[in-house]
Amino acid sequence: MTWLAIAVACAGCYLLKLAGLSVPERVLDRPVVRRVADLIPVALLAALVAVQVAADDQRLALDARAAGLGAAVVLLVLRAPFLLVVVGAALTAALLRLL
Repeated sequence: MTWLAIAVACAGCYLLKLAGLSVPERVLDRPVVRRVADLIPVALLAALVAVQVAADDQRLALDARAAGLGAAVVLLVLRAPFLLVVVGAALTAALLRLL
């Protein structure tokens, strides 16, 4: 049953990718479509981060992960290099969990 679900998911992903490639160029040239296409990855990544930081099974949880995200935001505002942002966020969360 698991392999069937994996195969169906793979086929669905392939068909979705194929549908995206078959969209006519004139549709993609519209400014609204171009703007939405630019913003969708940002919205999906933000939603993924929010779920990973604030969710604990079925409950809302604010713990060391939220502090790590806060540290990452501060480092991004200070225009730190991306590697420093990731290490700083991980270090903040790890130190808070240690305490």
